[in-house]
Amino acid sequence: MDLLQRVEDALNTIRPYLEADGGNVSVEEITPDHVVRLRLLGSCGSCPMSIMTLKAGIEEAIKKAVPEIVSIEAINLTDIDDPNAVLPERLQ
Repeated sequence: MDLLQRVEDALNTIRPYLEADGGNVSVEEITPDHVVRLRLLGSCGSCPMSIMTLKAGIEEAIKKAVPEIVSIEAINLTDIDDPNAVLPERLQ
């Protein structure tokens, strides 16, 4: 099974919880150095708790199922629209 399918399988274990709150994620890229880049969709893209969801839920599920993944990053369309947008991964 390829890396992308394993990541998708891990995400499918937590998608029902994201969807229950009106959100979801999509895998945009897995870089050669094993960084998963996700797009936060629906309410996940604007939720103030999305950084916690990303780190405590999504990242944990992916790394547990696919240990060779080293990092998870969220990307967002607002990167294009507003270079100063506060994205979840910038809240620290």
